Amino acid sequence: METTQNTINYDFAFTLNSTCLDENYSPSNETRLTTNFANLARGANRQQNLRNALNMINNRFNALAHLDNPKADRYLVELEIITVTMSIDDKNGSNNLPLIEVLKTNIFDRKTGQHIEGVAGNNFSSYVRDYDFSILLIEYNKNKSDFCIPENFGDLHGKLYKCFVNSTAYKEYFKMSPIICLSVSSNKTYTRTEYHHPVLGFEYLQDQYSLTDEYFSKMGLKVRFFMPHNSVAPMAFYHSGDLLADYTDLGLISSISTMETFQKIYRPEIYNANSVAGKIYQPNLKHEDYSLTRVDYDREERSRLAVEQGKYAEEQFIKPHKGVLEQWSANFDLN
Repeated sequence: METTQNTINYDFAFTLNSTCLDENYSPSNETRLTTNFANLARGANRQQNLRNALNMINNRFNALAHLDNPKADRYLVELEIITVTMSIDDKNGSNNLPLIEVLKTNIFDRKTGQHIEGVAGNNFSSYVRDYDFSILLIEYNKNKSDFCIPENFGDLHGKLYKCFVNSTAYKEYFKMSPIICLSVSSNKTYTRTEYHHPVLGFEYLQDQYSLTDEYFSKMGLKVRFFMPHNSVAPMAFYHSGDLLADYTDLGLISSISTMETFQKIYRPEIYNANSVAGKIYQPNLKHEDYSLTRVDYDREERSRLAVEQGKYAEEQFIKPHKGVLEQWSANFDLN
């Protein structure tokens, strides 16, 4: 599908493409190679990797969606890879530039034969975010004694995200705004509250905002931290609107089961630990008392590719369209 979002002086056209993520998935040349599901889908064990990850998602979903589900096999989570590209019509020509990739969940109810829409935003990946964190931030702090943040850091990314989410292209494909679920920060402390949500579990509060929180706030997203039933650590849920009222229970469960599975695979020190987070909790990636899943994941490769794809964004998107992006960004209301 292809829809144009008119902006001041320029036309930004967003194109959405959908690919099924199943055990037969193989990343195309156009996909973001740092995306966690793309990492799993390469190598000799790619099919078994995907099969195991999908089984983990379905088992976790059915464990949480236990009502009228005595055999824990009622539901099947179906995943779509949504790839978003953006065309900028300027003097450099109209170019189809990769922007964002996310997973969208869909739920199949075997009992009723009904397909139920889930939630978008899972495994959120962005080329501009790679550029900001892996290129711009690193270069800005080179040879500095104290870490600091560039002025207007994250503004362009936040505005592009808002432009997309408010576009006709997004609204034609998605009924609800995204939930972006991430790991908690390993340099922050989290305190469990008495509030318990029937699906999301116990809420935690953090001691201070992280750089990621500030970055995502420029995308119009707030954050709350919850530890679902039988989880071992809280997760960060970035959202706009009302996290507790805007989504169905099954939609929230689909996001939890998908993202907790990926966190167990690539952050096992936190999310597959052999002990449960206490009332006061500080995540630790050097924690040694954890279990590994039966899924191979190359964390070093992902870090290396993040830099490569940040450079790609700089060369293909940021530098060639610098003037257009700066003028558009200056006139785009961030609020």
